Amino acid sequence: MATIAQRRKSLFESDSRPTRIRGDWKYKAFSYLVLTLIAFTMVVPFMWMISTSFKPVTEITKSNFFPIDATVDNYGEVLFNTELPRWYLNSIVVAVMTTVSVAFFDSLAGYVFAKYEFPGKRIIFILILSSLMIPTEMLIIPWYIMSVHPIIGSSWVDTYWGIAFPGMITAAGIFLMRQFMQGVPDELLDAGRIDGVSEFGLYWRIAVPLSLPAIGALCIFNFLGNWNAFIWPLIVTSSQKMFTLPVGIQFFSTESGSDWHLIMTGATLSVVPLLLIVIFFQRYIIEGIALTGLKG
Repeated sequence: MATIAQRRKSLFESDSRPTRIRGDWKYKAFSYLVLTLIAFTMVVPFMWMISTSFKPVTEITKSNFFPIDATVDNYGEVLFNTELPRWYLNSIVVAVMTTVSVAFFDSLAGYVFAKYEFPGKRIIFILILSSLMIPTEMLIIPWYIMSVHPIIGSSWVDTYWGIAFPGMITAAGIFLMRQFMQGVPDELLDAGRIDGVSEFGLYWRIAVPLSLPAIGALCIFNFLGNWNAFIWPLIVTSSQKMFTLPVGIQFFSTESGSDWHLIMTGATLSVVPLLLIVIFFQRYIIEGIALTGLKG
């Protein structure tokens, strides 16, 4: 009986193995096809934007996808005859300010919520998370009132601080860092206390180095979000010199009218930093998301 059972088992395995391989091949082929179609729909408009930025004005209305007589004069005109360099600088300053602030304060708050016990901890954390349910559009009015009538100093309207302060600390970043820092071993912190390390030193010298993947992902997402921010910078700025890049390009497209070669040139220049960040730091994005999903 054992021999018959073994023969049946081997026969079953030999019959099922090719079926499973064929099924895997079909699944992979279908997956690649779907992903290719999705990538195509996303890449084609982007490639059209880049190709249009190299077209002379005489080719804008033609049906050719790639420029026949490619030129870089569009880039020279946008860089030297518009406020685009100033808008670039404004976006970089605001994005860097908020990213540095978020990296420090969100990671510090996440460390406190993950490793310390204090009265009202759960309630405070729930209140922070509940702020995620409030749409940004509902916060614009109180933000603007704070900017016009600040508690300290003069008006924040048309200033870097006025543009940046809503994104200096984020509830999503605190939650992300708290989930990740729950995986920091308590034994390391206790060993640091025995060695005389201060409480802030435990955060700075132990928790931060172990949480660099999550901090890196947080910084990248925050930089991208502030670089693309539009509604709040549009409301809090009144002069062209303080426009950030998305607001400036919108204003430029309104002023330029049908000069699509210049509009596409400005749009192409605006995505260069984002592409560089994704290309060089995508490993931190993947690691941060993957590791954070396993914590807590």
